[in-house]
Amino acid sequence: MRKTKYRLVLILFVLLGLSQAGPESVLYSVAEETEVGSFVGNLARDLGLGVEELSSREARVVSDDNEKHLQLDLLTGDLLLNEKLDREELCGSTEPCVLHFQMVLENPLQFFRAELHVKDINDHSPMFLDKQILIKISESTSIGTTFLLESAQDLDVGTNSLQNYTISPNSHFYIKIRDSSDGKLYPELVLDRALDHEEEPELTLTLTALDGGSPPRSGTTLVLIKVLDINDNAPQFAQKLYEVHVLEDTPIGSWIITIFANDLDAGNYGKISYTFLHASEDIRKTFEINPISGEVHLRSCLDFEVIQFYTISIQATDGGGLSEECTLLVKVIDINDNPPEVTISSFTKSIPENASEILVALFSVRDQDAGDNGRIVCSIQDELPFFLKPTFKNFFTLVSEKALDRETKSEYNITITVTDLGTPRLKTQLNLTVTVQSSYTLRVRENNSPALHIGSVSATDRDAGANAQVTYSLLLPPHDPHLPLASLVSINADNGQLFALRALDYEALQAFEFGVRAADRGSPALSSQALVRVLVVDDNDNAPFVLYPLQNGSAPCTELVPRAAEAGYLVTKVVAVDGDSGQNAWLSYQLLKATEPGLFGVWAHNGEVRTARLLSERDAVKHRLLVLVKDNGEPPLSASVTLHVLLVDGFSQPYLPLPDVAAAEARADPLTVYLVIALASVSSLFLVSVLVFVHRLLVLVKDNGEPPLSASVTLHVLLVDGFSQPYLPLPDVAAAEARADPLTVYLVIALASVSSLFLVSVLVFVAVRLCRRSRAASGGGCAVPEGPFAGHLVDVSGTGTLSHSYQYEVCLRGGSGTGEFKFLKPILPSFLGLGEERISEGNPNFRDNFEFN
Repeated sequence: MRKTKYRLVLILFVLLGLSQAGPESVLYSVAEETEVGSFVGNLARDLGLGVEELSSREARVVSDDNEKHLQLDLLTGDLLLNEKLDREELCGSTEPCVLHFQMVLENPLQFFRAELHVKDINDHSPMFLDKQILIKISESTSIGTTFLLESAQDLDVGTNSLQNYTISPNSHFYIKIRDSSDGKLYPELVLDRALDHEEEPELTLTLTALDGGSPPRSGTTLVLIKVLDINDNAPQFAQKLYEVHVLEDTPIGSWIITIFANDLDAGNYGKISYTFLHASEDIRKTFEINPISGEVHLRSCLDFEVIQFYTISIQATDGGGLSEECTLLVKVIDINDNPPEVTISSFTKSIPENASEILVALFSVRDQDAGDNGRIVCSIQDELPFFLKPTFKNFFTLVSEKALDRETKSEYNITITVTDLGTPRLKTQLNLTVTVQSSYTLRVRENNSPALHIGSVSATDRDAGANAQVTYSLLLPPHDPHLPLASLVSINADNGQLFALRALDYEALQAFEFGVRAADRGSPALSSQALVRVLVVDDNDNAPFVLYPLQNGSAPCTELVPRAAEAGYLVTKVVAVDGDSGQNAWLSYQLLKATEPGLFGVWAHNGEVRTARLLSERDAVKHRLLVLVKDNGEPPLSASVTLHVLLVDGFSQPYLPLPDVAAAEARADPLTVYLVIALASVSSLFLVSVLVFVHRLLVLVKDNGEPPLSASVTLHVLLVDGFSQPYLPLPDVAAAEARADPLTVYLVIALASVSSLFLVSVLVFVAVRLCRRSRAASGGGCAVPEGPFAGHLVDVSGTGTLSHSYQYEVCLRGGSGTGEFKFLKPILPSFLGLGEERISEGNPNFRDNFEFN
């Protein structure tokens, strides 16, 4: 007999410390005892999900402990409390109290981690487990001696936990609080005044424990103090720490260990009693100690999955009231007493045929044991066309391995076996039944005519008569406002023919699917279902659209090229897009017409316009290029664009005037006139100054007599640049004056000539500047594209075309360096449906050609 071979999918899980990379956890917090249905947070908004995705992707919240603490409102995305949370029950003394859970989405499968912090409220009062504390104190006890008191228990944490102890007013004792390494507060009774057995043999005090809540809660116990005679020796333990290992299946009543202490005193002072000190309620329920022998016995069952170890403080007290303490550490040893647990999160009973890797089920497994006892093996039958796939943490998916054929086998029974590796091995099995559903795939070319027959579905019935009459109906998915399938297809109820009700557009809808139900007319009616998937085939119905340069009827954009440019110099780039897909969107560029053939060329794949050879002085200044952009469809569609190129000697002058150049030039003309008038005025004043260069003065000298007498003298003043010449007149004044007249005339003529030359130079300078402005203005401006383009234009070819247009303000740099252009301030209009990432990531050619160093 041939043995069946089993294929085991072995996945080892260590439940503690297992993690998987993913998005950061979403954190929520809620106070304990909050009412059921209270709002915790909007999980959809915090995870960046749409509310409609929650229903369509079957969102659910799965807690790590498989308890339904929370519920998710699929209509709003709100996370609500499903039950009242008791922090002390959930986490005990652990702080913070965190409940880990995941939100699971399907189609595609996706996990989001989240945490719920349960905040503590002051709902527990401190409580002493003993209603009365008995302390025996020798009357010879020195002042300042401390006595250990039983501490109170407060289930709250943080500021709501135990914060202080007080003692009722008395003349002998006060309370001192000791902080331990574990953060707990332990009260100690300190002797403040000596005791006298004969005067007061007993004292009854009230010990009060207070927490830090608002308002604070308190608990009290009685402290009964018996004053004894002298006892000068306290008990002594053989060791401070006792450690013992106990199996978790140890029977109740079993002996655990014996604690022993010795006291050197005799009589009643040497008798020792053993008690638990600072023991929690769990310790008192689980263990008990014989007060005389010190034997520790098991009082209730141990559970490694709940508590792994116990730390017990044991106090030994002699007959005189002196005490000593030691620590007992009980470690619980795990046994394989928990079978694996399987929790189904989702299950698809019917899957379509002819489709591979379909998600059938999503489930999680866990084993509460530790070590090998908690390691898990998952498997299914070997002969099935399905396989198990680990996903997130302890989650698995059951996926179809290949395309299934309904005619070969229409139903599969799958048994999921989960086994641990403990001794003995424990296992859990889960049985699933999966049916294979018929499916059809139809292809329809876009722009079809309405009411086009696109295919048929067919079902057979082995019955006869009315029981074999089959009727067909559509099973449309839930109403989607963005995809109204009821308006796209219809079916003939008698023969199963399918019709397209309207023209399909590949750019708007590439594929859709729906179900078809075939039912007979028997009683009761029997039916079957099939899945129909319609694929829309793209047609070449979109011509290329040129984004740059924009041909919108405005002034043409002139590209400047220096005459010193090398062959292959990048002049500009034609940017175009095509709304189709596939080869219908593959664009090619061609130079149809040029003013001077052979001077420029266009790269066929990216639209870059470059010089084909070196420029010469004989080349024309202005050039006009006609570029054709054509797609690869059948038949091909095309668009053309006209480029204007201007050859310049260099970039020392700004050849691209700003939009207000005309107004600036208009303002410059009167300014020039004013400048000329001012310069002419200065020159005229200078000429007048020259004319008065030589002065002749007649000075009258008069005395103060009666009648006054006077005399006159003539002075000749000559303005000179310095005193390098002897300007003192000779004794013969008349001869000197006769010689000075022609010299003055020559000097005036020379100075007038210099002033005229200066004025002419200024006028020539102004004329040259005006001439240059005129030539710059006649060189042409650059039309800046304005307005958004059609939102349906997308880049699907990857050949260098872009889905955005670029507008630039251009400035020219002087010099003859290799970097001719520097584009400043890119102006990006907002395009509907086109993102910036597509420009920067999908089309590196465009970016490389428009960013210069």
